[in-house]
Amino acid sequence: MTPKELKQILQALVEHGVSELTLETPDYKLTVRRGGEAPVVAVPQVALPASLPAAPPAPEPAPPPSPAEEVPAKADECSGCVEVRAPIVGTFYRAPAPDAPPYVKEGDRVEKGQVLCIIEAMKLMNEIESEVSGIVKKILVQNGEPVEYGQPLFLIQPV
Repeated sequence: MTPKELKQILQALVEHGVSELTLETPDYKLTVRRGGEAPVVAVPQVALPASLPAAPPAPEPAPPPSPAEEVPAKADECSGCVEVRAPIVGTFYRAPAPDAPPYVKEGDRVEKGQVLCIIEAMKLMNEIESEVSGIVKKILVQNGEPVEYGQPLFLIQPV
């Protein structure tokens, strides 16, 4: 499986609200679970001895809010702003490289579809785009910090 194919699978999970996916081939078994309860696991297929009891199924977690859901922000931060949320778990980066300028700064005007940041997940760099045109009022995450699925990243005042 190529990194591009893996990225497409992860994006499809987020877009379609799938919480778990298992892919099996003769060489490996890949299970991806969303929601922070279990890490992504890739292990070789191994037959278990008959003497081991089967584990009970894990309960389904409640899905977090959608990545760019418009919710009322705290009044002291930005009234009427749209929260841009992390669509995946990973590491937040404001720029494409350590020595490059950040994609956006507070006060910048952005257009719908413009790249705001990168989230690195499993050595894949995922560009996060603005869902609205507006002004970046607040950047809620520091460069290099880990982010969780659904965590607010930016507050954007629509214009």
